[in-house]
Amino acid sequence: MTEASRPQTADPTDTRLSLVIPVRNEAGNIGPLLDEVFSTLPPALLGEVIVVDDGSSDATVPEVQARMSPRLRLIRHVTSAGQSRAIRSGVQAARFARIATLDGDGQNPPADLIALAAAQTASGPQLVGGHRVARRDRWAKRIASRLANGLRRMLLRDACPDTGCGLKVFPRDLYLDLPFFHGQHRYLPALMRAAGATAVYLPVGDRARRHGRSNYDNLRRGLQGAVDLIAVAWLIRRTRPVKAHEEALP
Repeated sequence: MTEASRPQTADPTDTRLSLVIPVRNEAGNIGPLLDEVFSTLPPALLGEVIVVDDGSSDATVPEVQARMSPRLRLIRHVTSAGQSRAIRSGVQAARFARIATLDGDGQNPPADLIALAAAQTASGPQLVGGHRVARRDRWAKRIASRLANGLRRMLLRDACPDTGCGLKVFPRDLYLDLPFFHGQHRYLPALMRAAGATAVYLPVGDRARRHGRSNYDNLRRGLQGAVDLIAVAWLIRRTRPVKAHEEALP
Protein backbone atom coordinates (compact mmCIF):
# COMPACT_ATOMS: atom_id res chain seq x y z
CA MET A 1 0.00 0.00 0.00
CA THR A 2 1.33 3.42 -0.92
CA GLU A 3 1.50 6.24 1.60
CA ALA A 4 -1.22 8.10 -0.33
CA SER A 5 -3.63 5.19 -0.01
CA ARG A 6 -3.15 4.47 3.69
CA PRO A 7 -6.47 4.67 5.57
CA GLN A 8 -7.30 8.21 6.72
CA THR A 9 -9.54 9.43 9.52
CA ALA A 10 -12.62 11.08 7.99
CA ASP A 11 -14.61 13.80 9.76
CA PRO A 12 -18.15 12.40 10.20
CA THR A 13 -19.65 15.87 10.59
CA ASP A 14 -18.47 17.04 7.16
CA THR A 15 -21.03 15.86 4.59
CA ARG A 16 -19.00 16.75 1.51
CA LEU A 17 -18.07 13.99 -0.91
CA SER A 18 -14.80 12.33 -1.69
CA LEU A 19 -15.30 11.44 -5.36
CA VAL A 20 -13.27 8.38 -6.39
CA ILE A 21 -12.64 7.89 -10.11
CA PRO A 22 -10.83 4.67 -11.13
CA VAL A 23 -9.15 4.88 -14.53
CA ARG A 24 -7.04 2.77 -16.85
CA ASN A 25 -6.11 3.97 -20.32
CA GLU A 26 -8.75 6.70 -20.50
CA ALA A 27 -6.73 9.35 -22.34
CA GLY A 28 -9.10 11.74 -24.09
CA ASN A 29 -11.87 10.91 -21.63
CA ILE A 30 -10.53 11.68 -18.16
CA GLY A 31 -9.46 15.26 -18.90
CA PRO A 32 -12.84 16.50 -20.15
CA LEU A 33 -14.55 14.48 -17.41
CA LEU A 34 -12.56 16.24 -14.68
CA ASP A 35 -13.34 19.61 -16.24
CA GLU A 36 -17.04 18.68 -16.16
CA VAL A 37 -16.88 17.44 -12.57
CA PHE A 38 -15.43 20.69 -11.24
CA SER A 39 -17.72 22.88 -13.33
CA THR A 40 -20.86 20.92 -12.41
CA LEU A 41 -20.54 19.88 -8.77
CA PRO A 42 -20.50 22.78 -6.27
CA PRO A 43 -17.69 23.05 -3.68
CA ALA A 44 -20.30 22.76 -0.91
CA LEU A 45 -20.93 19.21 -2.13
CA LEU A 46 -17.59 18.15 -3.59
CA GLY A 47 -14.78 18.01 -1.04
CA GLU A 48 -12.17 16.35 -3.23
CA VAL A 49 -11.65 14.22 -6.31
CA ILE A 50 -9.34 11.22 -6.11
CA VAL A 51 -8.30 9.76 -9.46
CA VAL A 52 -6.78 6.31 -9.09
CA ASP A 53 -4.76 5.33 -12.14
CA ASP A 54 -4.59 1.56 -12.43
CA GLY A 55 -1.38 1.18 -14.42
CA SER A 56 -2.28 3.15 -17.55
CA SER A 57 0.07 2.92 -20.54
CA ASP A 58 -1.33 5.90 -22.44
CA ALA A 59 -1.58 9.65 -21.69
CA THR A 60 -4.14 9.28 -18.89
CA VAL A 61 -1.76 10.39 -16.14
CA PRO A 62 -0.49 13.54 -17.93
CA GLU A 63 -4.10 14.57 -18.56
CA VAL A 64 -4.79 14.38 -14.83
CA GLN A 65 -1.51 16.03 -13.85
CA ALA A 66 -2.28 18.99 -16.12
CA ARG A 67 -5.37 19.70 -14.00
CA MET A 68 -3.92 19.19 -10.52
CA SER A 69 -5.31 21.47 -7.81
CA PRO A 70 -5.80 21.36 -4.02
CA ARG A 71 -9.06 19.44 -4.51
CA LEU A 72 -7.70 16.98 -7.08
CA ARG A 73 -5.50 14.09 -5.96
CA LEU A 74 -3.83 11.38 -8.03
CA ILE A 75 -2.98 7.90 -6.80
CA ARG A 76 -1.06 5.62 -9.16
CA HIS A 77 -0.86 1.83 -9.19
CA VAL A 78 2.50 0.82 -10.65
CA THR A 79 0.84 -2.21 -12.28
CA SER A 80 -2.81 -2.85 -12.99
CA ALA A 81 -4.64 -4.39 -10.02
CA GLY A 82 -8.22 -4.10 -11.29
CA GLN A 83 -11.11 -1.69 -10.85
CA SER A 84 -12.11 -2.95 -7.41
CA ARG A 85 -8.59 -2.42 -6.05
CA ALA A 86 -8.48 1.05 -7.61
CA ILE A 87 -11.74 2.01 -5.91
CA ARG A 88 -10.48 0.67 -2.60
CA SER A 89 -7.23 2.64 -2.85
CA GLY A 90 -9.28 5.78 -3.40
CA VAL A 91 -11.68 5.13 -0.53
CA GLN A 92 -8.84 4.33 1.86
CA ALA A 93 -7.20 7.66 1.00
CA ALA A 94 -10.44 9.67 1.21
CA ARG A 95 -10.60 12.56 3.66
CA PHE A 96 -14.40 12.75 3.85
CA ALA A 97 -16.92 10.35 5.38
CA ARG A 98 -19.15 10.15 2.30
CA ILE A 99 -17.87 8.50 -0.85
CA ALA A 100 -19.08 8.89 -4.41
CA THR A 101 -17.79 6.80 -7.31
CA LEU A 102 -17.74 7.65 -10.99
CA ASP A 103 -16.33 5.70 -13.94
CA GLY A 104 -13.49 7.42 -15.78
CA ASP A 105 -14.76 6.82 -19.32
CA GLY A 106 -17.10 9.81 -19.29
CA GLN A 107 -20.26 7.80 -19.92
CA ASN A 108 -21.78 8.74 -16.54
CA PRO A 109 -22.95 12.38 -16.27
CA PRO A 110 -21.34 13.82 -13.10
CA ALA A 111 -24.36 16.11 -12.55
CA ASP A 112 -26.43 13.04 -11.62
CA LEU A 113 -24.38 12.77 -8.42
CA ILE A 114 -26.23 15.79 -7.03
CA ALA A 115 -29.52 13.87 -6.77
CA LEU A 116 -27.80 10.72 -5.51
CA ALA A 117 -25.99 12.65 -2.78
CA ALA A 118 -29.20 14.39 -1.71
CA ALA A 119 -30.91 11.02 -1.28
CA GLN A 120 -28.07 9.54 0.80
CA THR A 121 -28.49 10.86 4.35
CA ALA A 122 -27.62 9.75 7.85
CA SER A 123 -31.24 8.77 8.51
CA GLY A 124 -32.00 7.51 5.00
CA PRO A 125 -30.53 4.80 2.75
CA GLN A 126 -26.85 4.07 3.26
CA LEU A 127 -26.30 3.27 -0.43
CA VAL A 128 -27.74 5.29 -3.29
CA GLY A 129 -26.90 3.92 -6.71
CA GLY A 130 -27.56 4.94 -10.27
CA HIS A 131 -29.77 3.04 -12.69
CA ARG A 132 -29.02 3.72 -16.35
CA VAL A 133 -32.41 3.98 -18.06
CA ALA A 134 -31.23 4.57 -21.64
CA ARG A 135 -28.01 2.64 -22.25
CA ARG A 136 -25.73 3.87 -25.04
CA ASP A 137 -23.58 0.73 -25.23
CA ARG A 138 -23.56 -1.72 -28.12
CA TRP A 139 -26.59 -4.04 -28.25
CA ALA A 140 -24.48 -7.09 -27.36
CA LYS A 141 -23.20 -5.41 -24.20
CA ARG A 142 -26.70 -4.28 -23.23
CA ILE A 143 -28.10 -7.80 -23.60
CA ALA A 144 -25.19 -9.35 -21.68
CA SER A 145 -25.65 -6.79 -18.91
CA ARG A 146 -29.39 -7.42 -18.72
CA LEU A 147 -28.89 -11.17 -18.44
CA ALA A 148 -26.14 -10.79 -15.84
CA ASN A 149 -28.22 -8.37 -13.75
CA GLY A 150 -31.21 -10.70 -13.84
CA LEU A 151 -29.19 -13.73 -12.76
CA ARG A 152 -27.48 -11.75 -9.99
CA ARG A 153 -30.77 -10.43 -8.61
CA MET A 154 -32.24 -13.93 -8.62
CA LEU A 155 -29.33 -15.48 -6.69
CA LEU A 156 -28.33 -12.61 -4.40
CA ARG A 157 -31.73 -10.91 -4.00
CA ASP A 158 -30.08 -7.52 -3.84
CA ALA A 159 -32.95 -5.73 -5.67
CA CYS A 160 -30.39 -3.74 -7.67
CA PRO A 161 -31.44 -3.10 -11.29
CA ASP A 162 -28.00 -2.01 -12.53
CA THR A 163 -25.02 -2.99 -10.41
CA GLY A 164 -22.62 -2.07 -13.22
CA CYS A 165 -23.44 1.63 -13.05
CA GLY A 166 -20.42 3.51 -11.71
CA LEU A 167 -22.47 6.22 -10.01
CA LYS A 168 -22.85 5.40 -6.32
CA VAL A 169 -22.84 7.28 -3.00
CA PHE A 170 -22.23 5.50 0.32
CA PRO A 171 -20.56 5.91 3.73
CA ARG A 172 -16.82 5.33 3.77
CA ASP A 173 -16.84 3.30 7.00
CA LEU A 174 -19.54 0.94 5.71
CA TYR A 175 -17.54 0.22 2.57
CA LEU A 176 -14.27 -0.39 4.44
CA ASP A 177 -16.00 -2.91 6.72
CA LEU A 178 -16.96 -5.11 3.75
CA PRO A 179 -14.90 -8.14 2.72
CA PHE A 180 -12.62 -7.19 -0.16
CA PHE A 181 -11.85 -9.29 -3.25
CA HIS A 182 -11.11 -8.78 -6.94
CA GLY A 183 -14.38 -7.82 -8.65
CA GLN A 184 -15.96 -6.57 -5.41
CA HIS A 185 -17.27 -3.36 -6.99
CA ARG A 186 -19.87 -5.30 -8.99
CA TYR A 187 -21.36 -6.72 -5.79
CA LEU A 188 -21.43 -3.69 -3.50
CA PRO A 189 -25.27 -3.58 -3.33
CA ALA A 190 -25.49 -7.24 -2.29
CA LEU A 191 -22.62 -6.99 0.20
CA MET A 192 -23.98 -3.82 1.79
CA ARG A 193 -27.47 -5.30 2.00
CA ALA A 194 -26.03 -8.41 3.69
CA ALA A 195 -24.31 -6.10 6.19
CA GLY A 196 -27.68 -4.63 7.14
CA ALA A 197 -27.58 -1.49 5.00
CA THR A 198 -30.52 -0.08 3.04
CA ALA A 199 -30.33 1.03 -0.57
CA VAL A 200 -32.25 2.94 -3.23
CA TYR A 201 -31.58 3.33 -6.95
CA LEU A 202 -32.28 6.46 -8.96
CA PRO A 203 -32.43 6.86 -12.76
CA VAL A 204 -29.30 8.40 -14.28
CA GLY A 205 -28.11 9.23 -17.76
CA ASP A 206 -25.74 7.29 -19.97
CA ARG A 207 -23.56 8.67 -22.77
CA ALA A 208 -21.55 7.23 -25.61
CA ARG A 209 -17.82 6.78 -25.03
CA ARG A 210 -15.82 9.58 -26.68
CA HIS A 211 -12.45 7.88 -27.05
CA GLY A 212 -10.90 4.44 -26.77
CA ARG A 213 -12.63 1.22 -25.93
CA SER A 214 -13.88 -0.54 -22.83
CA ASN A 215 -11.37 -2.46 -20.71
CA TYR A 216 -13.86 -5.35 -20.49
CA ASP A 217 -15.31 -7.80 -22.98
CA ASN A 218 -18.46 -9.88 -22.58
CA LEU A 219 -16.70 -13.28 -22.55
CA ARG A 220 -14.08 -12.38 -19.95
CA ARG A 221 -16.60 -10.58 -17.76
CA GLY A 222 -19.07 -13.46 -18.05
CA LEU A 223 -16.57 -16.18 -17.10
CA GLN A 224 -15.16 -14.24 -14.15
CA GLY A 225 -18.64 -13.11 -13.11
CA ALA A 226 -19.94 -16.67 -12.91
CA VAL A 227 -17.19 -17.64 -10.47
CA ASP A 228 -17.64 -14.46 -8.43
CA LEU A 229 -21.41 -14.85 -8.28
CA ILE A 230 -21.18 -18.31 -6.74
CA ALA A 231 -18.56 -17.12 -4.25
CA VAL A 232 -20.54 -14.02 -3.25
CA ALA A 233 -23.75 -16.04 -2.85
CA TRP A 234 -21.88 -18.35 -0.44
CA LEU A 235 -20.34 -15.42 1.41
CA ILE A 236 -23.69 -13.68 1.89
CA ARG A 237 -25.26 -16.87 3.24
CA ARG A 238 -22.53 -16.92 5.89
CA THR A 239 -22.99 -13.23 6.79
CA ARG A 240 -25.11 -12.13 9.74
CA PRO A 241 -25.35 -8.40 10.48
CA VAL A 242 -25.01 -7.57 14.17
CA LYS A 243 -25.62 -4.41 16.16
CA ALA A 244 -23.54 -3.90 19.30
CA HIS A 245 -22.46 -1.14 21.63
CA GLU A 246 -19.94 -0.85 24.42
CA GLU A 247 -21.25 -0.18 27.88
CA ALA A 248 -19.80 2.94 29.51
CA LEU A 249 -18.45 2.89 33.05
CA PRO A 250 -20.95 4.19 35.63
